[in-house]
Amino acid sequence: MKPIIRVHDLSKEYRIRTIRASKENRLPAALGPKLPFKWRQNGGRLGFESIWALKNVSFEVEPGEVVGIIGRNGAGKSTLLKILSRVTEPTGGRIELYGRIGSLLEVGTGFHPELTGRENVFLNGAILGMPRVEIQRKFDEIVAFSEIERFIDTPVKWYSSGMYLRLAFAVSAHLEPEILMLDEVLTVGDAAFQRKCFNKMQDLRKDGRTILFVSHSMQAVMRLCRRLIYLSEGQIEADGPAQRIASDYLKSRLKKCRHRTWPDASTAPGNHIVRLRSARIRNDAGETKDIVEIREPVGIEIEFEVLEGGHLLVPNFPFYTEEGLCMFHVLDTDPEWKKRPRPKGTYLTTVWIPGNFLSEGTILVGLAISTLNPVTVHFYEQEALAFEVVEGQGRGSARGDYEGSYPGIIRPILDWTTKYISNESVTAPAPN
Repeated sequence: MKPIIRVHDLSKEYRIRTIRASKENRLPAALGPKLPFKWRQNGGRLGFESIWALKNVSFEVEPGEVVGIIGRNGAGKSTLLKILSRVTEPTGGRIELYGRIGSLLEVGTGFHPELTGRENVFLNGAILGMPRVEIQRKFDEIVAFSEIERFIDTPVKWYSSGMYLRLAFAVSAHLEPEILMLDEVLTVGDAAFQRKCFNKMQDLRKDGRTILFVSHSMQAVMRLCRRLIYLSEGQIEADGPAQRIASDYLKSRLKKCRHRTWPDASTAPGNHIVRLRSARIRNDAGETKDIVEIREPVGIEIEFEVLEGGHLLVPNFPFYTEEGLCMFHVLDTDPEWKKRPRPKGTYLTTVWIPGNFLSEGTILVGLAISTLNPVTVHFYEQEALAFEVVEGQGRGSARGDYEGSYPGIIRPILDWTTKYISNESVTAPAPN
């Protein structure tokens, strides 16, 4: 099958002006833009610095693929979409696009501020090469989706950012592009609109449209995409199956990992009583993981060595969100060791979190071993491990058919009961 997108050695260079202070007068250069241009010119030397937003980027996308593009701020994600959407010209390289392109980059891109919403719908359709009769056929559906019927004949310069986004996404998604490029569309607007956008993207995917989707939301990316392109400093760091690439990105972003070892007992966390030797995130098949499917149980496993026997030792793990909020703190309740001093030796302890308990997101795990009553902390390794909880495509979770943002730090499946009483109306007794 012929690729619908071909990108070969794509590069984009930006040149920014800098002011270098002379030895005689550093003050004007230090104040920079706060001084008039002539003063800056006399007080310092003007120069230029090159920044490569993209450098030698190459990839292909097959028709019907939904590809997520991830990376840190400044990695080149938005620049890539701007070039593919023909908003920005590349410095070098070649692009081949075989299909009609619809894009939603940043709020208001592609809209003329002096034109009304109605006029901008027809303008965007014309840019996409659509006949006017085809745009008219889709017009009511676009306006209904955007929910801005009252303002459709108002110049868009008076729109709020939310109104801009509603109309822009509606136009991009409904004018039947073969290739749809979206940049952080699920991070703007209220929750109801985000859910509507996500559902529409699901529909487009089922229709076989090609989608390039830039997002910092790993949960949204994993639910939509089977393939990810990971950009770092303007270059492709990795390109492949979503599960593997998301794992690579998580490790680089958090500087933490799914498996850690402390081979040198003298420097391992602990004291003369107990030392931590290793820790990992695992599944029930014994595989080490840092991307965990929400329906599957996940185990936190530690190996530790007791150097001095006779102590009551309690492994305990705090769990945190990426924002630092403590989700919960668990202590080892294994009855075999609950009140039994541990002899010298090596131990392997695992705590299991059931599937459909944690919500989607990044989970950080601290590792500790303590003695209780009175409390003595033998070691505490803060944020020692990290893993990402994601929900793949399919059903069978607490989410049900809901596809929008799901709030909360846990998301358990609870028992529900409903009793059908009657479909007969109850008639009140007549008064005496």
